[in-house]
Formats: sequence, structure tokens, C-alpha cells
Amino acid sequence: MAAPVRLGRKRPLPVCPNPLFVRWLTEWRDEAASRGRRTRFVFEKALRSLRRYPLPLRNGKEAKILQHFGDRLCRMLDERLQQHQVSGGDSLIRLLVGTLTLKYVSRLRTRLLQPPDSVGGPPVQSQAGSSGSYWPAQHSGTRAILLELYQVHLDSDGHSFLSKEELLQRCAQRAPKAVPGSARPWPALRSLLHRSLVLRTHQPARYSLTPEGLELAQKLAESEGLCLLNVGTGPEDLPGEELTVPGAASAELGASEGGIQQPRLQLGPGEYRVLLCVDIGETRGVGHRTGLLRELQRLNVNHVVRKLHVGDFVWVAQETRSKDPARPAELVLDHIVERKRLHDLCSSIIDGRFREQKFRLKRCGLGRRVYLVEDHGSVHNLSLPESTLLQAVTNTQVIDGFFVKHTADTKESAAYLALLTRGLERLYQGHTLRSRPWGTPGHPDLGTRPSPNPLCSLLTFSDFNAGAIKNKAQSVREVFARQLMQVGGVSGEKAAALVDRYSTPASLLAAYDACATSKEQEMLLSTVKCGRLQRNLGPALSRTLSQLYCSCSPLT
Repeated sequence: MAAPVRLGRKRPLPVCPNPLFVRWLTEWRDEAASRGRRTRFVFEKALRSLRRYPLPLRNGKEAKILQHFGDRLCRMLDERLQQHQVSGGDSLIRLLVGTLTLKYVSRLRTRLLQPPDSVGGPPVQSQAGSSGSYWPAQHSGTRAILLELYQVHLDSDGHSFLSKEELLQRCAQRAPKAVPGSARPWPALRSLLHRSLVLRTHQPARYSLTPEGLELAQKLAESEGLCLLNVGTGPEDLPGEELTVPGAASAELGASEGGIQQPRLQLGPGEYRVLLCVDIGETRGVGHRTGLLRELQRLNVNHVVRKLHVGDFVWVAQETRSKDPARPAELVLDHIVERKRLHDLCSSIIDGRFREQKFRLKRCGLGRRVYLVEDHGSVHNLSLPESTLLQAVTNTQVIDGFFVKHTADTKESAAYLALLTRGLERLYQGHTLRSRPWGTPGHPDLGTRPSPNPLCSLLTFSDFNAGAIKNKAQSVREVFARQLMQVGGVSGEKAAALVDRYSTPASLLAAYDACATSKEQEMLLSTVKCGRLQRNLGPALSRTLSQLYCSCSPLT
């Protein structure tokens, strides 16, 4: 029986935006296959990734944004491109890059509002194509994110990314009920990162579409354009719509799951007092812990005992004339102290808490971090040698940037805290303090050079304590970073650099699978730039990580 004939107009195939790169990769793949080399799989994966990318590339370096394109493959493309230019192919390249950029991008731009061939609804999940069966629901946060990033991708002049604040503002106009406040987690964005549809880079974070996300967003844009045309919205109506929505969207932007974001807090001179907050863990037990509070009382230090999720001592500016005396407004000053006795320091180094606590202190939102080492008892009765403790404390000051203070006993520690409290009272006297959202820098020059003026843009105590919760819900990226830090030699900065390039274990394993030889696997991470000096991760640590993630047998 003959197959049924499908009637209807055939959809024209899109123009290949990178024909030269596709041709060269195909030649390299066929050559590797004829010689029986495993590199044919590398070229095949890169070829599939390039064919899914809808925009032209000007050189091999630009192809690095695509999946399965490493430094070596990009160099091969650049070398072949130079040979092609020398042999007289320069005019063809200009024609491809210029004409395709104008025509192809213009065609993609107009598809958002292009009339469909026949009236119909958005495609069902089974029509999602190479993006899998995932299809975001109408008016959902994930749908709004993909469409806004796609619009920026089409309209971009040299960049196709958005910061989280820009993404929040744009998505609030499209799906206001699905957008949280700026200081709250965003499950929709986390879901897209987990599905590798959105890529996060840089610090502060920049969000852009991956090739798979671009393909799905293009299909969403087609269905979204259909819905807009059904209600009579044309290209001329879009700017006016953008001018009328932000008023309502700004109100929705502060709302998150039924709650409304609190207004900005401001405390003028004479409207607040400096108060020392002591972690409740410093008061439990007997002996030196209760003795610290007695010393603070003897020195007339205004203090209060609370549960702190990070650090042992912080200072707050507490409102003195509050409308609700039971719950006065409080802003956290830019100083935090972590107190360690020598035996506590030994145990934290042994069980790994030492590095984790420093990592969390650097991410708590406060810039002036003090590490208070209390030399209580004899060094000879400890489980680690004195040289190890001295090296750990020195690294904390030199590498991590903490201010390290040594004290002899509990009385001297209390005296130092009292001195800091008096100094902060004088430092902030006569200054107006304002609140700022969690995750935003308090001062643009913070950490670059010392300043005689105090930081007056501060976090509220509730935001500070909630943002520092240790066991809060974490993304795959955060758990992956913590996993990497368990490997010897991987610091917080190195783990952050690794997850910036490979945000999930799956992406790292895929990169290892794309390597042709075990030697390439061992050197895959050696050129990752880490820290403020942007030094390479190094071959030794790269080899250790490759053994961890590529060895099927038990590690010895």
C-alpha cells in the first residue's frame, strides 16, 4: 500500500550561515574517519553544534561560544581561514559575512511577527524538535526568559546577554506574576540553567542563550508572534505597549509569591545606635564562652545574642525611634568577625570547615572581614603542628584578604571587640545609612583601595542572615562548586573559575568525552584562568580532576 501523500507548501530550508566552516569540518571529519582516528567524533559533535547555530561567525575565535569547540579547534579554523584569504577567498568571506549578516539576521528578526501560513495554536510538546520534549507553558517564567533573551540576541549590537536585574525588568512586563524580587531566588532561571538552555558567565552574572536554547526560543517566538497577531498587535504597537506596561510591572516586580518587597530603609544621624550582635554559639557551654559575655558587660558594650548563620560577631545600626519598638529596623555594618581558639582551628582544618567557612565569609556581602585567633592553652597539646597552624593563618591574611588579629585569652578578645565597637560608633557618627538589596555591591570601589569614609549603603539584618543560611536550597552549580572544593588544592576561587566554564558535572563529563586522547583529558582544565591574577589552573590539578571524573575503577 502506497504511503499517503502529504499536501501543503514545503517549508524552504534556511540558508547555511557558515558554509566555509561547515565544509572544512566535514573535510576534517571524513579525513579522520578514513584514517580510523577518534578525532572524527570530535569533528562530528562540533559540526552538529555549528549547524544548529543560526548566525554567521566572522572567525574561529567566535566559534568558542558553541558547544564542543575548544581552543585547538578554533585555532585550526583560524589557520584555515587565513590560508583561504591568502589564496584569494577574501572577497567571498566578506560577501558571506556581510550579506548573510544583513539578510539572515533580518529574516530571523521579522519571524517574530511574521504571519503564519495557517491559523493554529502553539506547537505541542512533541514538536519541540532538537530541544527535547520540553516546552514552557504560556505566561510562565521560563517562557518569558527565553523570549527576552532571544529578542536581545536579535537586537544585540556586539553582545547578546542580560544581567539578572535587566532580565527581571524585561520579564516583569511579559509575565509579572512569574517574576520574583531581585533579592530572591528565581526557580525558572535555575531550571533553564539546569537544562543547559541558558548560559551564565562573568561576575556579576550575564545570561545568554545556548545553541539549544536559541533553537527553542526561536520556536517560541514563532508561536508568540502568532498569538500577538491574533489579537491584532502589529510591529507598530510594540513600542507603545512597552511604554504603558512598566507602571504595573514595577509593582509586580517587587512582589514574590504573595509577598511585597519592603521599601528602602534610611536612617539619618541620631536615629540609630551601634549594637554588637554575638552568635548564640559563643554563649553556649561553660567557662570561656560565658566569660566573654561577662567581659562585654563589664566593658559596657551594647550587645545582643542572636543566631548568626555566618560569622561570630557583627555590628548593626539599630533604629532608636522605631514605630514598632519590638521590631526596630536594623542595618548591618560592613564588618564581621570570625573567632577561633587554637583547638577550634585545628579541628576545623582537619574536618574541612576551615576552607568552607572562609568561602562563606567572602560571600556574605560584608567587605571588612576579621579573623580573630585566640591563643588559649598550650600549642604542644594540639593535634596539628604549630607550623601548620601558622601557615593556615598566614594564608588567611595574605591570600584570602582577611585581617588577622591574635589575642592571648578571652579578656583580650572582649577588649578588642569593645575597641572595635567604639571605633565603629565614631566612624559612623553623623552619616546617613541606607539599605540596599542582597547581591548588589555597596560601593563600586569596594575592595580596590582603602577609603576613609565608611560604607553607608548596607544590608538589612534580615537579608544578611537569610542570605547566609548554610543549608538553604542550592542549585546544581553551587553543589558542583562545593564538590570541587573537596579536592585537595581546589580553593574557592578555583572552583568558581571551573563552574564558570563548566556549570554542571554533565557539561564537564561531556567535555572529557569530546577529548580524543587521555592526554587531552588530563590537560583539559590546565588553562582555566583563576583568581584576580588570572593564573592557569595548572597541569597537576587538571590531571587530578581528570582522574577523578574519568576513572571507572576505584581511585588509589
